[in-house]
Amino acid sequence: MTDFSTIYKLSLVAVICCIKACSSSCPVLECWFVQEKAGRGGGLTAATSQEKSLLHIRTAHSHSADFNQAPSDINPDRVYFITDPAATLCQRSLNPPRGSVQKPQCEINPYLPQPSTLKWVAPLTDSAVSPAYLQADWFSTALQGLNDELAISTIMRAPTATKEHNVILSVTSKTVSVQSRLGEPVLLDCSFWVDPSSPLSGSGFAVEWRYQFRGDGRLVLAYDGKTDRLADTREEGATLDFEGLHKKGNASLILQEAKVHHSGMYICTVYLPYLVAQVAVELEIVEPPSLSIHPSPLPLTAPGQTLTVECEASGFAPLSLELSWELKGADGKSSPLGSGSVTGHRQAWDGTYSQSSRLELDPTKLDLGRGGELTCVAVHLGGTRRASVTLNAIGFSTPSIEDSMAMVGVALVLYGLIKFVSWTCTSSGSNEAGQQDKKDK
Repeated sequence: MTDFSTIYKLSLVAVICCIKACSSSCPVLECWFVQEKAGRGGGLTAATSQEKSLLHIRTAHSHSADFNQAPSDINPDRVYFITDPAATLCQRSLNPPRGSVQKPQCEINPYLPQPSTLKWVAPLTDSAVSPAYLQADWFSTALQGLNDELAISTIMRAPTATKEHNVILSVTSKTVSVQSRLGEPVLLDCSFWVDPSSPLSGSGFAVEWRYQFRGDGRLVLAYDGKTDRLADTREEGATLDFEGLHKKGNASLILQEAKVHHSGMYICTVYLPYLVAQVAVELEIVEPPSLSIHPSPLPLTAPGQTLTVECEASGFAPLSLELSWELKGADGKSSPLGSGSVTGHRQAWDGTYSQSSRLELDPTKLDLGRGGELTCVAVHLGGTRRASVTLNAIGFSTPSIEDSMAMVGVALVLYGLIKFVSWTCTSSGSNEAGQQDKKDK
């Protein structure tokens, strides 16, 4: 029994170690090496060329011969060995199962370190002399994980004419796409890591968040970490966790209250002296509609009458909405009535939208029976919403057995009341006539 227990424990430990090893293993990334073609000038946009490349990711320096030979379709000069001490590139979404059709997206480009011209970044490069540390080959990579779960941008340094790259700066977002309801606080994830052995790590940093949507762009927030100052231009309700920013590189943007105009693309940019990397986060404000039906309650419908009903959907975002009608008869069966006459969108002061559908009910064309339930259905990105009203109709069908029995009962009661009143009146008249005769005598 003791031996069995020991074997069980060892097996459990082996399984846990295997899971940890698989989840933390660094991938070999297939990447596109993109650069400008030489010899193109005259102010025209430079043409680019792209080649397949391979990135061997590791968390510590090791001998390049330890890696397998490159595939035949990849130029050996485009095989790089990336040392990433922070293991930022060792995420699960960058390492799909063997044989998987889906692959993470990856692009690597030559990079030229240079000072920024932005006023809140200028303090990072006060010195007019570039450090000798910049005399090397520099590259930038942009990666996107499976199912848009992750976005990473890195700046890498390699000694001239070598393929041994070291990650100096990495910027990561684990929320590439975010949805939020109106009025809720929103967190747009962004974090960065700087190689502590780099001379640039102790020279300060700056963080900038910008908004872009359909050609509209604006600065949301900019912070100079070297002087601990925010730029004058700052959107109301936007802030950072400044303690987490300095201690852990947490540059996430916090929007205290989500509004419709917040929907769009947000770009998190991190600056070091002469280096810059950025990731993009998509935010969509999704608010389902509120439905109301007019008139409510519906008036009694009789033969020959046309009933007009209107359904209004209000307070929703984004714009796309489908309105339709359903009628559930007294037998419980539902039948579609179409979308009716749908109006155009109207925008409220808070940016939300409203839209209406008008339906005309012709009792002669519908088998209404004794009425039923009329329902307005709104299909929206935020969910499907329904609103119902009771439809009462008269004169459309023969009465049921219960109705017939009720009518007979009512008729008998009325007949009894009539007979009782008639008898009472007759008796009263006879008594008055008799008393009058006695007086005359």
